[in-house]
Amino acid sequence: MTKAGDKATRFEFATAIRIVFGAGTLSEVGPLAKAMGSRALVVTGRNLSRADSLLSLLEAEKINCATFAVLEEPTVEMVCAGVQRAREERCDLVIGFGGGSALDAGKAIAAMLTNPGELLDYLEVIGKAKPLAQPAAPFIAIPTTAGTGTEVTRNAVLASPAHRVKVSLRSQFLLPSLAVVDPELTYQLPPAITANTGLDALTQLIEPYTCLRANPLTDAICGEGLRRVARSLRRAYEHSQGPAAREPASAKPEFAIAREDMALASLLGGLALANAGLGAVHGFANPIGGMFPVPHGAVCAALLPHVMEINIRALRARAPGSDSLHRYDQLAGILTGNSKATADEGVVWMRDLCAYLQIAPLRAFAVTEQDFPVLVEKAERASSMKSNPIILSTEELREILVQAID
Repeated sequence: MTKAGDKATRFEFATAIRIVFGAGTLSEVGPLAKAMGSRALVVTGRNLSRADSLLSLLEAEKINCATFAVLEEPTVEMVCAGVQRAREERCDLVIGFGGGSALDAGKAIAAMLTNPGELLDYLEVIGKAKPLAQPAAPFIAIPTTAGTGTEVTRNAVLASPAHRVKVSLRSQFLLPSLAVVDPELTYQLPPAITANTGLDALTQLIEPYTCLRANPLTDAICGEGLRRVARSLRRAYEHSQGPAAREPASAKPEFAIAREDMALASLLGGLALANAGLGAVHGFANPIGGMFPVPHGAVCAALLPHVMEINIRALRARAPGSDSLHRYDQLAGILTGNSKATADEGVVWMRDLCAYLQIAPLRAFAVTEQDFPVLVEKAERASSMKSNPIILSTEELREILVQAID
């Protein structure tokens, strides 16, 4: 933590224009959307029927709706197709309804509806990385999973299969006009998705809390989110698709609380990462996701305990007085519920959690030792790596992969 006498604290904070959180808040979307536009492109995940209730709410407000399904993690080509559909339907509003893939695609489509040129003009790494010149079309983000926090971030992560990489479209203009977070939409998530998205949310609280760009506001946000994940992720996983998933919240208050905790933790992680930074987990996640067909949350889950262990060891060896090392001790206290817990005990807690949630190793997604040199090279150049608590050596980065593969 920043101590008296340290250099003056300076930070900025930006987020969605409006956030509406709570069980049942999906029912409020109709009038809110009507104030933003009359012709909506609704970007969904693979299962379009999940959006039936949303479409009914929009139609009740006489909003014309076209749909666009994102069947897998979004690609550059998908976004271009979505922009074309939105223009053909003369849409003046975009609504993302689904997991991180649907929301990221929706953000990018909304941005390209109002900005000239090609998508590649604005993409990092594979494009020209030009700044967006115009605000995006009004965009409403409605997450149906609890992990990515993309409903309050200023970037959209897109895959380029041709380049075997994931890249970001990044701009203040990508912050949604409205984020509606209704925990009830996550009640029927299956166990594997609950586990992987939950550990994605946890990663996006741990990395901003321990990174080099942490600030007092994100510290408070992360602390609240971490406490909620620590008490509720296992419980949400245990009840996945059980009887509670089909009963009203009032009938299963513990289950409802767990899902609300996880939905709020995901939102808080998005707020934190957008205004502090990430670290080595995400430094690896995009290269791995670009080269292999693996969901982002699953990559984060496979990497998280190993990155924590290597970061702590490197800090002790090369920066024993680091504030980040102290933060790992504090993190352990939050996760374990023991204020005297050490950073090492935090790593043990994380390993136990991953084992309980049956997290698959990287080998399950066809990653092999032969891929390590390319993955390490790409990770070293990743923007997320810049805010990792300490610069990791090539050997340390490779060791993370060695541990995460089995």
